[in-house]
Amino acid sequence: MEMDKDYERKCYELAYLIFPDVDETVDDLEIRYPERNLPEGAKVVRIGPSPTGMMHTGTLFQAMINRKLATQSGGSFFVRVEDTDQKREVEGAVEEIMAGLKHFDLMPDEGVVGKDKEIGDYGPYTQSKRREIYRICAKHLVEIGRAYPCFCTSEMLQKTHDAQVANKVIPGYYGVYAKCRNRSIDEAIERVKNGEKFILRFRSNGSHLNKIAFIDDARGKIEMADNDEDIVLIKSDGLPTYHFAHVCDDHFMHTTHVIRAEEWLPSVPKHLQLFEAMGFKAPHYIHTPTIMIKDGESKRKLSKRKDKVAAVSYFISAGYPVEGLNDYLMTILNSDFEMWKAQNKDKSYKDFEFKLDKMSSAGSLLDIPKLNDLSKEAIARMNGDEVLRNVLEWSKEFNKEFYDLVNKDLEYSRKIFGLERDNATKIRKDIYKWEDVEPTFRYFFNDNFAKELKEEGYIITSITEEKPKITKEIIVKCLETYINEYNEKDNKDEWFARMKEVAQNLGFCVNMKEYKAEPEKYIGSIADFSSIVRMAVTNKKNTPDIYSIMQLLGKDETINRMKDAIANI
Repeated sequence: MEMDKDYERKCYELAYLIFPDVDETVDDLEIRYPERNLPEGAKVVRIGPSPTGMMHTGTLFQAMINRKLATQSGGSFFVRVEDTDQKREVEGAVEEIMAGLKHFDLMPDEGVVGKDKEIGDYGPYTQSKRREIYRICAKHLVEIGRAYPCFCTSEMLQKTHDAQVANKVIPGYYGVYAKCRNRSIDEAIERVKNGEKFILRFRSNGSHLNKIAFIDDARGKIEMADNDEDIVLIKSDGLPTYHFAHVCDDHFMHTTHVIRAEEWLPSVPKHLQLFEAMGFKAPHYIHTPTIMIKDGESKRKLSKRKDKVAAVSYFISAGYPVEGLNDYLMTILNSDFEMWKAQNKDKSYKDFEFKLDKMSSAGSLLDIPKLNDLSKEAIARMNGDEVLRNVLEWSKEFNKEFYDLVNKDLEYSRKIFGLERDNATKIRKDIYKWEDVEPTFRYFFNDNFAKELKEEGYIITSITEEKPKITKEIIVKCLETYINEYNEKDNKDEWFARMKEVAQNLGFCVNMKEYKAEPEKYIGSIADFSSIVRMAVTNKKNTPDIYSIMQLLGKDETINRMKDAIANI
């Protein structure tokens, strides 16, 4: 319906009063930001993190979806920093976000790529730098009568809210409660001329009594009440609200698919109205499930305050392998990823085709034990050189003392991390993050090993609790005898034959089948004897092949450790 000519003239007058310095129009912006030259079906997607603190795990979750959809379709993935809430902005937050994306191989094709660094043709990609774009669009809405100044103070708004709650009606600025909406345009013009403070609101034409329907590309058709609230477009500081910035930014950046958390689902009616009022085509919407975490027997939303795993920096500092975490993200994003991975163990998650219809609409549980298992698998696929490289990269930043130790003799370190890994048919899965490496392989580094023994003690006598026949005296006898028989020049078969001979002479059974049939006839099995040697040399019950460990440590160190164990039993 066309506006009355007099009212139209007054809308233009009001728009000029509010934005006297805005000369450009929406049409000018369309020329400045033309359609992208991309293949048919290409998806242009983005994440819009706010620099208000740590990078949330949910942001990484969203980035994975965006990266996959853009790559698969030949489109573009960009990062837009949404910093309109400048009171909450935290120094260094942008750098942390970019560091997280870079670490997990999810860097964008365009947008913000570092502090004060942007690439791409559709910027600025930082909302605080796009103020003039929002002002041009807001002026347009005032000109067509779809936006108006609101002079209500915070005290007045709070009083209205309290009255709505008391009367048990839906709180909000709408209908009879939208006081400034119902003021005449002449009054609005006069009050602006008088210099009264105001914010700019959208003039909704909807009714919550009506239903609207839209398609969510992951959830299908959704119906909900239409929006009748006159939401804020421009705040008192001149910056836009999320609602208005979203519409302006994603139109002129030509975003095809808006992927965001399901908490924004109730805002869709507001956004569709804004797109319609601006004459813009709305993008596709995809609302992702909330990331949940177990809390006792129940589940709850991942909390920045309660959960260390809510911060991406935790996974980086703990040293989770990139492939392991990204594999895990894919398991909670697509229900068929695990089956695909089982059939394609040597392929990367990057080779998997992400499908929106396989994404759950229910809360996604952050299952740390499962993440650990997938991370073990990822590390197990690495050879010794790859493990060494990752350990060095991680420890250089997060454990400098260990970095210096590993870097001191790289050939020795490479042999350590290549144990039961290089040219092996079955890889040991004893670590799932890089911070586990030092305590797991501490026995290879004499100073660290000595410190552990001093602080934590020897565990070798624990075998007496499990095997009562193996007394402390027996343990001493085993080690003293084996010290005299150990020959570092033996190959592995010769070494094991010598070990069995010593064990048998001391009353241990060297045939496991016979031992299981009549355990009472023996002090223990060859496995028990091996455990005594293993714990004396490493102070651990489980390690890679003990023969290889002894070879790496050398004869003198191996024998000295067994002697030390004897002295401390």
